[in-house]
Amino acid sequence: MSTMTVTAPRVEAARGTRLVEVVVPVHNERRVLAESVRRLHSYLIRTFPYGFRITIADNASTDGTWEIATGLERELPFVRAVHLDRKGRGRALRKVWSESDADVVSYMDVDLSTDLDAFFPLVAPLLSGHSDLAIGTRLSRGSNVVRGPKRELISRCYNLLLRSLMGARFSDAQCGFKAARTQVAQALLPVVEDQEWFFDTELLLLAENRGLRIHEVPVDWVDDPDSRVDIVRTATDDLKGMWRVARNRVAR
Repeated sequence: MSTMTVTAPRVEAARGTRLVEVVVPVHNERRVLAESVRRLHSYLIRTFPYGFRITIADNASTDGTWEIATGLERELPFVRAVHLDRKGRGRALRKVWSESDADVVSYMDVDLSTDLDAFFPLVAPLLSGHSDLAIGTRLSRGSNVVRGPKRELISRCYNLLLRSLMGARFSDAQCGFKAARTQVAQALLPVVEDQEWFFDTELLLLAENRGLRIHEVPVDWVDDPDSRVDIVRTATDDLKGMWRVARNRVAR
C-alpha cells in the first residue's frame, strides 16, 4: 500500500474558530482503537471550547487497524485517518504535524492512560500564546500515577539522566501527552532526526536549547497493563538518542 494522507479541510466548530489537531498514533491497535477514539471524540464534543480534529495516524499496521480507522473517519465528524507504510511514532507525528493547518498540534497515546481532563490545561497556554510547547508530567507532586515499579524506576532514571547529563529542565520526556503551537512544531521538525520513541525527547531538547517556553501539566495517569511497548528496547534506543544529541552539540 502506498503512503496516503487525507488532508482534511479546516474545521470551524460553532464554539470558536481556533483549531486544535489531536493525533492518535497507532500500530496494530485494533483491540482498543474504536473504543478510545469514540471516548475521546465524545469528551471533546461535550467539553472542549474550541474546534478540534482527531487524526488517527496508522503507521504500518497489519491487524486491521487501518480498516477500523477509516470506519471511524466515516462515522464521526472531525475525525480523519492517515496511513503510513513505515512504523515509528515520531514518523507519524512528523507527517501529520508538518502538514497541519491547525493553530495547535497535539498527540496522545491510544490507550488514553492520561486523564482527559488534563487536555484543556495542556493546550490553553499555547492557544493564548503564553507557551510554545506543553507536556503532561507524571513526575510532579500534583500528579496521580498508577503503574508498576519497573516502569516507574525506568522512567525516573531516564528523566534523571536527561537532567544531569543533558541539562534538561522539563520533568517528564516520555509521557504520551504533548502539544505545541503549530508554527513552533513545524520550525523544529526539520532538525529532529529520530522517527520513533526518542522523537519526543529530541523535540523538547531542541526547543529548550532555542529558549522556547515549555509548559508542564500534572496529570492523572494509569498504566495500561496490556501495553506491548518493549520498555528495554525503548530505553536502549532513548540512551542512543541522548548520546547522538550530546555528540551533535559538541560537534557544533
